[in-house]
Amino acid sequence: MEELKQLKNKLLKGRSASWDEFPDIALYKDQVLTYISKQLIHFDDREQLTSAMINNYIKGNLLPRPDGKKYTKEHLSGMIEICILKQVLTVGDTGFLLQKELEDSNFELFYEKFRQAMDDSMSKLAEQVDINWSLQDLSDIALHMAISSYSYKLVCERLVDIIRSGSDLGDLKDKQGNKQAKKPEKKVEKQQT
Repeated sequence: MEELKQLKNKLLKGRSASWDEFPDIALYKDQVLTYISKQLIHFDDREQLTSAMINNYIKGNLLPRPDGKKYTKEHLSGMIEICILKQVLTVGDTGFLLQKELEDSNFELFYEKFRQAMDDSMSKLAEQVDINWSLQDLSDIALHMAISSYSYKLVCERLVDIIRSGSDLGDLKDKQGNKQAKKPEKKVEKQQT
């Protein structure tokens, strides 16, 4: 079936640009929209990045502010990551997860890690696609993939919740630890006077 060949081909070959393949010059927003559209795998125009979305991602601190009206490699990588992750996560959870991942990394290293995970996932899925599936098989296969996607989404959302609650506990421990460290200092000061 020709459509299955096209699907398998996109899964095998459709990849976003590497960090080094990003333009060396900063882009204006209209250029960014065109560029990002070419970086994502899609079969129609349903989910296109818009100017308003970029503005919202900046307001929501998912992306850094542009330098003047120009967007850099950091912006391009962030937009690709957001566009992919928001297919599964809320925009808030996407921002939280990206922020956590970038705590111990930088934009370039994280983006290459992200691309590698994407490549691994797409390649494994491409191996499962059989171009000889019959039309009758497709409904059953689509159902199973939808249920698998739902299951992965549930786990992913729960993991983000656990990370978030662990972060909140860590922040609380730090605050309590700092308060405890300050209390003996105050007692020492009182004893000296």
